Amino acid sequence: MGVLTERLDGGAVICAEGYLFELERRGYLQAGAFVPEVVLEHPDAVLQLHREFLRAGSDVSVAFTYYAHREKMRLIGKEHLIKSLQKNALALAKQAAEECGGDSLVCGNICNTNIYDPDDKSTHDEVRRMFAEQVGWAADAGVDFILVETLSWHGEALIGLEEAKKSGVDVAVNLVSHSDGMLRENMTPADSCKMLEDAGAAVVGMNCNRGPATMLPLLADIRAKVSCHVAGIPVPYRTNTETPTFQSLQDPHGECCRPEGMRAFPVALDALTCTRYEMADFAKQCVEKDIRLVGVCCGGAPHHVRAMAEALGRKPKSSKYSPDMSKHYALGGEKSLKKINQGFKSNL
Repeated sequence: MGVLTERLDGGAVICAEGYLFELERRGYLQAGAFVPEVVLEHPDAVLQLHREFLRAGSDVSVAFTYYAHREKMRLIGKEHLIKSLQKNALALAKQAAEECGGDSLVCGNICNTNIYDPDDKSTHDEVRRMFAEQVGWAADAGVDFILVETLSWHGEALIGLEEAKKSGVDVAVNLVSHSDGMLRENMTPADSCKMLEDAGAAVVGMNCNRGPATMLPLLADIRAKVSCHVAGIPVPYRTNTETPTFQSLQDPHGECCRPEGMRAFPVALDALTCTRYEMADFAKQCVEKDIRLVGVCCGGAPHHVRAMAEALGRKPKSSKYSPDMSKHYALGGEKSLKKINQGFKSNL
């Protein structure tokens, strides 16, 4: 039994991701390719975001190696930098965890390669090579577990699991289903998760692309199918039955979405973002359904994480600054506030 399993046996574990979108919003990462060059160019920005997520209540410091594999690095002409990027990302995650007192888990990360083709064996071999070297670097860094994530092909997820298991630490595998709710082999996420559990995954579940409303039903199916721990790490966007993924979301003010038109993904999603309270509700619903590895993915920010932690009865460091409207000049009820302002609140 690995450390992640032990933690989950004792209750919920919060896993904050969201590095990709948050660092893009802060001006350190380019939308489109979404390659985390920021790890090398502005490591201080990555370290600070780790600190903010941990301070907000995340139990996990996830190395920012999402989309830092050879295929993505090749696309931007920087494949020669992959080793230094991976090692730096792992070191930053570990440093942040140590700064926060050592209780935080450090997680290695491998993800969808975008080259897997079920009918082309050569791509299977290349995916395996890409995963193997990343797992090796993560194992050398002494991570507590490895997250294999954002996989829409069961076959690619299985390769990731097989390679990650060689590290000797717990492996969590999170799938992605697109608008039809299926994996790309036309397999349900629940059926895939059962096979991944049987193949040795410590945790199975879903992450990214679906918001709370459209991920929860699929998580319930997975929970009913497997015996191991389950993960639910959605994007904080208001997906619905008509547009179940954040890639498919339409902005009603489409004239503002350029050049994508009505499609809000990836950089015009602001008006469709979940509030902190919606993410808090998601965390509570997950725990009620015995889905214990909970968190937030692309688009998530520290205020989402803090609300989720507080919803689970915790008081992270940043709770010192959680909202308290009692002293607001117009909306508050503190006795010393001026009545002239309190009586004006309906006109605000």
